[in-house]
Amino acid sequence: MRTAAMPRPWKSTAAILAGFFATAILSLGTDQILHMLNVYPPWDRPMNDTGLNLLALAYRIVYTVGGGYVTARLAPRNPLRHAVILGAIGLLPATAGAVVGIAAHMGPSWYPIALIGTALPCTWLGGLLYERRRPGPRRTAVSE
Repeated sequence: MRTAAMPRPWKSTAAILAGFFATAILSLGTDQILHMLNVYPPWDRPMNDTGLNLLALAYRIVYTVGGGYVTARLAPRNPLRHAVILGAIGLLPATAGAVVGIAAHMGPSWYPIALIGTALPCTWLGGLLYERRRPGPRRTAVSE
């Protein structure tokens, strides 16, 4: 019997969307700030500097872990599963970005490939961090 006003499928969707948008807004917001401060080249120019790409990868990893945490925190049940679903969904824009970025020669190919490779592990880690911090019985298996 459900006592909450919002059915669980909607809560699951909302949890995943919240994690997705948190990650995207933080990532793009940080990008924009770094472009405005002239740390990054203008949006229409390639960013080939290895250090700048490593910087972008570093904060995206942190934000993606955070997105997994947000999703797990808001999930109505099975928080780790929700975080992994977020990572799987994140593979779609990461892959699309890689295809476009590599074809347009907007920077080194390793960077968008690294975004694809880190999507699932980072959201999983965010879900795991939530699981480790929440009180009560802890279950860390994705198949809860």
